[in-house]
Amino acid sequence: MITKTKIFKVKARSIFTRTKIPGAKWVINQYVGCQHFCLYCYAKFMCRWRPESYGKWGSWVEVKTNAPELVKGKYVDGWVYMSSVSDPYQPIEKQLELTREVLKNLDKRIKLSILTKSDLILRDIDILKRFENLEVGLTINSFDGELKKVFEPFSPTNQARIYALKVLKENGLKTYSFVSPIIPGLIDIRNIIRQTRDFTDFYWFEMLNLRLAGQEFIKIIKRKFPKGFEIMSDKAKFNNFLKECRLVINSEKINCRGIEIHRW
Repeated sequence: MITKTKIFKVKARSIFTRTKIPGAKWVINQYVGCQHFCLYCYAKFMCRWRPESYGKWGSWVEVKTNAPELVKGKYVDGWVYMSSVSDPYQPIEKQLELTREVLKNLDKRIKLSILTKSDLILRDIDILKRFENLEVGLTINSFDGELKKVFEPFSPTNQARIYALKVLKENGLKTYSFVSPIIPGLIDIRNIIRQTRDFTDFYWFEMLNLRLAGQEFIKIIKRKFPKGFEIMSDKAKFNNFLKECRLVINSEKINCRGIEIHRW
């Protein structure tokens, strides 16, 4: 288990990067790397472009110290997503306030979509309210207890995230729930919807990306949850599972922006 994070302070040349993330045109990553250490994290591929001395994904974070200056006075059209290879509200943000400074300097006309697993975002409600086009999402799943300790050891609990959604909505902000990663037998979609629907404007759903989740995560799923793994790795069984998920989502009559499948 990782106990100490290596911090690397760097200067970036630019901060707005084009992206293929659904619904977004640009992405901002003021951090690279994440202390939440989610075992299934798809962004671990970033290690390919970092020195071996950095270590395992989750053990280091790059801090783009000049990010607040890079966004100042800049306007881009289309939706901007924060962030794709980090969580903007990972634990170190409480101390550094880098995300907060970026938000302060961002043109408030920019269409901004923020996704996090942390209730630390509540600290910045005062700044979030200044944006003309803003949506704030929390990643919600059913990982709890020992399962969460293995899969998402350093992220806030799902209950803390749900509470954050509620407070954000009470403060007049547009909110969304990002239900991910969906794994057969482990994630209760209907229960998540019913816990969040009163303060969620829309939903995104995402199936586990087996390819990017990594061998360590797959081995655990395969060993401890063989039925779930069998469904995820068999095309016909997965398609049946996906059909069942869609029936649940449709029956709850919610605003669903999309379902990320990551398959075939």
